[in-house]
Amino acid sequence: MYHFIRLPALTQVKAVLIHFSDTQSAILEDILMCRLYALRANEPTRVECSLVHSQNALMEQSAGDAEGLVHGHGWGVADYTDGVPMIEKQVWAAYDGEHFSKKAARVYAHTVVAHVRRATVGVQTIENTHPFVHGRWVFVHNGTIPNFLIVRDRMIDKIDPLLRNDIRGTTDSEHIFYYILSLCLTHPDRPLLEIVRQAVHQIVDWSEDITPGRKVGLNIILTDGDRFVGSRFGRTLWHLERDYVFECPICGKSHVHHEKGANYRAFEIASEPLSDENWQEMPDNHVYCVDEDFYLLTEPLL
Repeated sequence: MYHFIRLPALTQVKAVLIHFSDTQSAILEDILMCRLYALRANEPTRVECSLVHSQNALMEQSAGDAEGLVHGHGWGVADYTDGVPMIEKQVWAAYDGEHFSKKAARVYAHTVVAHVRRATVGVQTIENTHPFVHGRWVFVHNGTIPNFLIVRDRMIDKIDPLLRNDIRGTTDSEHIFYYILSLCLTHPDRPLLEIVRQAVHQIVDWSEDITPGRKVGLNIILTDGDRFVGSRFGRTLWHLERDYVFECPICGKSHVHHEKGANYRAFEIASEPLSDENWQEMPDNHVYCVDEDFYLLTEPLL
């Protein structure tokens, strides 16, 4: 049995893989991953502390997560202004320079999605960097589809030809995004949560058929700024509920310009707890959504 601890760079991972058998390389691929974050709130909310300043902020995770793995192959942050997604992403590490922290300081929104990448499928380019966007839709993914090029042959036939032409990169993540959007076009009256459940279930089935026994990672978040859905399958995921306005112990300020008489509600979702607050683990093999009343609903995947 092999234990991998604090492999700090992709070049070091590649050097290790040279000495491994195909099976051992597959095991290492299965533990490589990204880190994601999202906020959904009924009032515009600042996320700078969650992304930059908290004990385990997303920027901190990009330099080293709970397993000691570095996520330095790109970052992206998306929020919505007047219903339009505003996205900034770069191919360098979030902890490298001031661009990530400056973007985080500007975000004040109802819906925010952020991602730091550790590449498994697709080279380090802006086209392969999350979040992916199509119209109002924004998408991020944490995980890997084993033997993706073979799975892709099945998936691509299910992607609408018009959407297929919009795929710019080579990641499994972007193909998953357009596969889900294609299901939305095919079944416009079905609830979005059901469509995500169908997509994840089908991808898992394809993967099991092609590579039995390999771990599939399908933590995803999909939003159009109003609807907000996702899944947890095979990777860590946590959530934090806020039902009151509070003074942040990190910056000493409220993250909300609260309207008196309104009930503030918000959910933060992250691959790892960001702070010492009461983060709860999302159940594995589940899909979830934040509903119109800003409550989190979870349902079993299978």
